[in-house]
Amino acid sequence: MTEPTRPPLYIRIHAADNVAIVANDGGLKAGAEFADGLRLVDNVPQGHKVALVDLAEGDAIRRYDVVIGYALKALPRGSWVHERVMRMPTAPELDGLPIATVKPPALPPLEGYTFEGYRNADGSVGSRNILAITQTVQCVAGVTDFAVQRIKAELLPKYPNVDDVVALAHTYGCGVAIDAPDAIVPIRTLRNISLNPNFGGEVMVVSLGCEKLQPERLLPPGSIPIVDKRGEAEGKQGDAELDVVCLQDDEHVGFMSMIDSVMRQAEEHLARLNKRRRETVPASELVVGVQCGGSDAFSGVTANPAVGFCTDLLVRAGATVMFSEVTEVRDGIDQLTSRASTPEVAEAMIREMAWYDAYLEKGRVDRSANTTPGNKKGGLSNIVEKAMGSIVKSGSAPITGVLAPGEKATQKGLIYAATPASDFICGTLQLAAGINLHVFTTGRGTPYGLAEVPVIKVATRSDLARRWHDLMDVNAGRIADGDATIEDIGWEMFHLMLDVASGRKKTWAEHWKLHNALVLFNPAPVT
Repeated sequence: MTEPTRPPLYIRIHAADNVAIVANDGGLKAGAEFADGLRLVDNVPQGHKVALVDLAEGDAIRRYDVVIGYALKALPRGSWVHERVMRMPTAPELDGLPIATVKPPALPPLEGYTFEGYRNADGSVGSRNILAITQTVQCVAGVTDFAVQRIKAELLPKYPNVDDVVALAHTYGCGVAIDAPDAIVPIRTLRNISLNPNFGGEVMVVSLGCEKLQPERLLPPGSIPIVDKRGEAEGKQGDAELDVVCLQDDEHVGFMSMIDSVMRQAEEHLARLNKRRRETVPASELVVGVQCGGSDAFSGVTANPAVGFCTDLLVRAGATVMFSEVTEVRDGIDQLTSRASTPEVAEAMIREMAWYDAYLEKGRVDRSANTTPGNKKGGLSNIVEKAMGSIVKSGSAPITGVLAPGEKATQKGLIYAATPASDFICGTLQLAAGINLHVFTTGRGTPYGLAEVPVIKVATRSDLARRWHDLMDVNAGRIADGDATIEDIGWEMFHLMLDVASGRKKTWAEHWKLHNALVLFNPAPVT
């Protein structure tokens, strides 16, 4: 039985917009007529923009009540409006911005919601119980991977309360300017990932021996929570001895000697992790990173607004939520500085934007390099339009803190964690910031996942959710279909987060064990 064909539909975000996006699966042909009498002049793909009025050359093109471009030629009403017929606006200046001017009414607390998590010695809470093996340098990755495969096969079955063993592989550690000012970014990133709440304070390191990033530099004294041999917390900070397997040590004679050492040390950590049990904790212990990738024109209509609604729920519950992606908020910086809780928070955001502007300028590119061919195929003409749809993931709560790349969150509420927009680097930096749960929206589709934390995937369109039914966890496309509201999907995500964080449900990425590699952001020179 074939589904009934929907009449021509478009979605207009704001009454002041002079373009709208075509909602119909497969797009619409020239001549299609909407209920208000608008007739298409061109074939328009799904998610792409149609002119609602006659546009003269040079006229501003508005979506989200924001100028996303200027017409390069006359565009009659009903025309297809895409990146080749528009000029992108210049980036907004970082001077004279509104500073902490928006004072939204306090949202009522959201009380009584809990999940089952793992309490850690430093006060954080994990959603999973994982042994992570840190590596100081990429040289040891092959050895560590070999050992991890054996640990999973031979040791992990003996410790049923441990969810997984993860090698924190990366491409850093040597052949780099380790003392350059920006080298602090990858070093603190790897340090803070090693201390992610899902690892239970059990820190184990594999080192080569001759690398520039020595174990004591990566994890200096006082950085590791003390845990006694019974697996009980003795204190939050201290001089816990760093557990390092150094492959170049004289004791290692042959490859299997190295593997035996890694496995022997891993078993000690597994035994302690295995004694841990979930306990009921308030929803305020959630630390959620929100991100989008493979975005399309529906991202800012369905999935991201629903995530924004859920963000407000989480903040009301006392949780921590991080949004990121510098180039995907840069064009809306005025919206963010105005929502800062204090002038100091606004200035910190401006500082991160300016730093990244300078970083891009060194490479002789600007923010326009962000938008991908897939973004454009999905209807996003440029980074300005993409940014407007990305920012809505942050909801409406005041922004209470800012993190530079690789820093760890130390407060609750809505946090701006400055990261590149690259999916893999953003996810890696949010891990370092301390997330115990990750939410990822997509319109084009991506099998993205992380081994270190559960990743909830949200589809922007029902067509994607149908085709990728065993990869997407939430179908926000129902909003565009008229079958659900933004609030409905926001609440659905909130309850799903509690279930996933409790281990009652697995995400599809967890089910299939789809894990992307860690990608450290290294703005310092490579030598």
